[in-house]
Amino acid sequence: MVETLTAKTNRTGTSPEAIVTNYDTSNEFFRLWIGPELIYSCALFEDGDDLARAQIRKLDHHIAAAGADGASRVLEIGCGWGALMRRLVTRFGVERVVGLTLNPAQARWIEAHPTPGVEVRVEDWRDHKAEEPYDAIISVAALETFVRRGTDPAEKMRVYRAFFDFCHRMLVDDGRLSIQTIACVKPSTPIPAEISPESELPLISEPIAAAEEKFELLALRNDSDHYYGTLRIWDDNLAACHERAAALVGEATVTDLRQYLRSLAAGFERGQICLLRMSFLKR
Repeated sequence: MVETLTAKTNRTGTSPEAIVTNYDTSNEFFRLWIGPELIYSCALFEDGDDLARAQIRKLDHHIAAAGADGASRVLEIGCGWGALMRRLVTRFGVERVVGLTLNPAQARWIEAHPTPGVEVRVEDWRDHKAEEPYDAIISVAALETFVRRGTDPAEKMRVYRAFFDFCHRMLVDDGRLSIQTIACVKPSTPIPAEISPESELPLISEPIAAAEEKFELLALRNDSDHYYGTLRIWDDNLAACHERAAALVGEATVTDLRQYLRSLAAGFERGQICLLRMSFLKR
């Protein structure tokens, strides 16, 4: 059963209330413009891909990068509406996937559409306890929420090191970790406050430096152009379903969201922010 987060969780990151504000608008509303699989993160495009195909390609990229194909146990940190967990079980033969989310509405949606082998928990990674180690860990679009806006740089690095320490403890020997995150090219480039009111983005160097004592960096790619393309498609989709979207959440919400999508796309286009996909091997 889904429960509300306790006050101890998410101590230094984006608050549960802000997470709810960002994602609790309406599941049906999100389906209109991000697609029926409810994947709300940057896609991975190849020539000829539509958004749906590029989103599946992204999921498969992280599954391969984490060495999760055929694994017994996989942990997803920031599982959204569960698309990656479902694919791990139904397409890649994973026996059990545990997904962590800070949003009770997303967890309720996953539980209302059950898949054998998939478990969702409304839980911060800091509070997660595992019965046995995981073969792989995947985290897509969660690292952005680990640190609150305005956090001191030294404290910010302490949080990132604590995250990689956690992943190291949770993984089997030679286990792998795959991460996707927006990152700042320069310090103090915030996500627009009207959508994500508290988040502080990592600098490009920070996750890599935080991981170096515990993990070997296997691969790093900057896919800013892929996020720019994803955002433009989402904005076009919202424009095409404007009336239905406004009927669900109100005109102001649709207008604000479209402005956010365009502002974020401009940040990628101008080189102010980038999209990192990284994979690591436990030392």
